[in-house]
Amino acid sequence: MKDIDTLLKKLHYFDKKFKLFINQNNNHLIVEYPELCGIIDEYSSFIINHDNETKWGNLEQSIEILPLVENLRSNSSVCVQIMEKYRALVLSHENEEITDYFRNIEDCIEKEFGGFQITSQSKVLLVGSGSFPITLLMIAERTGAEVFGIDIDNDAVQLGKHVVNKLGSQLSIQIDNKTVRELPVIKQITHIIFSSTVNCKYDILDQLYDLTNKDVLIAMRYGNGLKSLFNYPMKEVDGNKWYIKEKTVHPQSVFDVILYQKVQ
Repeated sequence: MKDIDTLLKKLHYFDKKFKLFINQNNNHLIVEYPELCGIIDEYSSFIINHDNETKWGNLEQSIEILPLVENLRSNSSVCVQIMEKYRALVLSHENEEITDYFRNIEDCIEKEFGGFQITSQSKVLLVGSGSFPITLLMIAERTGAEVFGIDIDNDAVQLGKHVVNKLGSQLSIQIDNKTVRELPVIKQITHIIFSSTVNCKYDILDQLYDLTNKDVLIAMRYGNGLKSLFNYPMKEVDGNKWYIKEKTVHPQSVFDVILYQKVQ
């Protein structure tokens, strides 16, 4: 019981901190960026801590915890967006340090498609590219693939373009404020990656069945269990449309990955 109380106290602490940063940002007050990075890094470490996962197993069935889970998932995502936008804006400062959170994301990207490698002939789409599109940059730089990013936040799209111009102007990267239906190249896309914080990703996956080619490979970032505090969890898919090609759990990553392919 003491362990559960300690865990709950920590979760409420994170919730309070996230709300504080969001309020500061909404009211155009100065957000203490180093402190925000510190909280996100602490939260990331908390979520991949195996001891916490064990304690969480005794707590997650409680109905009372559901509103807190929703708040934490939503608010941590907003705080990451604030952090990404700040990082994009101060990109010209060469002494800016990479946070543990961004480092963890970079490590995750390395393992994204498992044995299904992206090549220079691939066309890759990231749904939810954000203000600091590190996934697009890394894929384009390391594989030579043509990559595309879409995001519903127009500010994030503009900042994302700014980051690409600064860090990868020679790479084939295109970012737009569009939906999957509005993307002219959607039929030619070979690989699609969903950001784990896209809340309607399974609705979009359902749309993609009719929009994409028969061989498209979908990498769905997700988080179950304790990781659901930072990511939207896995859901059932229409078994007549999609099947799970591979499921990869990364204990030291903030999200896990499921690969889907079309039922032929």
